[in-house]
Amino acid sequence: MAMAGLYRRILPSPPAIDFASSEGKKLFTEAIHNGTMEGFFKLISYFQTQSEPAYCGLASLSMVLNALAIDPGRKWKGPWRWFDENMLDCCEPLEKVKDKGIPFGKVVCLAHCAGANVEAFRTNQSTIDDFRKYVMACSSSDDCHVISSYNRGTFYQTGTGHFSPIGGYHAEGDMALILDVARFKYPPHWVPLGLLWEAMDTVDESTGLRRGFMLVSRRQRAPALLYTLSCKHESWITTAKYLMDDVPTLLSSDDMKNVENVLSAVFTSLPSDFAEFIKWVAEIRRKEDGDQVLSEEEKGRLSSKEDVLKQVQETGLYKHVTNILSSEKFVCQVKQTSGDRDSLSNIAASVCCQGAGILTGKSGLSDRFCCRETCVRCYRAINGEKPVTVVSGTVVNGNGEQGVDMLVPVSQTEPSCCISGSCGMHPASNDILTALLLALPSQTWSGIKDEKVLEAISGLVSTDALPPLLQEEILHLRGQLLMLKRCKDNKVEDDLGFT
Repeated sequence: MAMAGLYRRILPSPPAIDFASSEGKKLFTEAIHNGTMEGFFKLISYFQTQSEPAYCGLASLSMVLNALAIDPGRKWKGPWRWFDENMLDCCEPLEKVKDKGIPFGKVVCLAHCAGANVEAFRTNQSTIDDFRKYVMACSSSDDCHVISSYNRGTFYQTGTGHFSPIGGYHAEGDMALILDVARFKYPPHWVPLGLLWEAMDTVDESTGLRRGFMLVSRRQRAPALLYTLSCKHESWITTAKYLMDDVPTLLSSDDMKNVENVLSAVFTSLPSDFAEFIKWVAEIRRKEDGDQVLSEEEKGRLSSKEDVLKQVQETGLYKHVTNILSSEKFVCQVKQTSGDRDSLSNIAASVCCQGAGILTGKSGLSDRFCCRETCVRCYRAINGEKPVTVVSGTVVNGNGEQGVDMLVPVSQTEPSCCISGSCGMHPASNDILTALLLALPSQTWSGIKDEKVLEAISGLVSTDALPPLLQEEILHLRGQLLMLKRCKDNKVEDDLGFT
């Protein structure tokens, strides 16, 4: 009886050596003794098979991110935060990846979005000697991993472009271990490093550019602690264009006589959907996950968010932004752009629906949940600790209901609870706009003609004197903004420098 489909492929050997063969085991043992298999153990602990034929880039990256213990900051399924291929969608729609795969530059983009440190090189930007040094260095430690983008044809394997992590290095034989994420097709295997370089030194026909390799490591702290940019809403292109292209032109006008003129010019033409572009990162959990007791981890993250919020509101720029937005001219505009989204009840309705979608494994389907009720309350201080502001919501869909809590950072020293549906100084338009202005590249303001005004605004938006925590937050936002501009201009593949 004929059977449909394919069951694995025979690994062409040579040039590859099956990891599980006697020769492969010998190379493994020798490499361990030489200290160039240190990265292997973390990678093999999180080794996964790509879930779709074209998901090799996503599987390689999620495997490396989990091996580096990078916290995605959002739930995967149930209560668990974990990187999965389906969560890596900030630079390319998953349906497009499923259909056509993903180019090298977009995987680099995804790694950056996920919060990793990334150094990426096409073969025409590096040398085989440098590649060997990087492979040796990452194989000798467990805090850096190499993902290779190569053409399978060089190894006489079926298929063309492919991604996989490099799991180790055998110095005497100059061999690299490829942990092939297409395990349904080929097992992990050793290949000559020189031949791997040749396989990378090929042109990806979809971009016309050479393939290469990336070094992925962990940041000292998670980025996007309180603020992050989002390209989920289709209006992101308009907002990114306005901030990066239109604002510098507006500021070159002769009307910029003082700081108020400058900020008014920026705010007057702000796209109506700007609130969809920059978000504050909410902490969500199931009601049953902790009742009124927060874990030490939750307390730490909430405290860090409150520190960032307080530092934003202590900047000189924040005071100017607040004065401008409270003026009669801008009160109506702020209501039009953000509506009542600054109120905790409306924030709660949105976040709790998103949270329920994530907690039930249906991220991206928050529109299928309906928020039945919300309540703003406080967990009282225990043992001298600060009280915690919580928005609790109950969301329902066709399959039942889910209780969700959102932990709210507040900036005032002694938060008061539940006054007319509002608690303390939670993130709102004033500080979000302040953070966004601070994140704009310094050349944004260079067209201001009045030297005194330029000097004043440059002092207000400078990141040099910001507290380290806020400075890291703003510089990460700036990196996101520059990355999205490259996406908008279709230059992601041309320029791999996302930092």
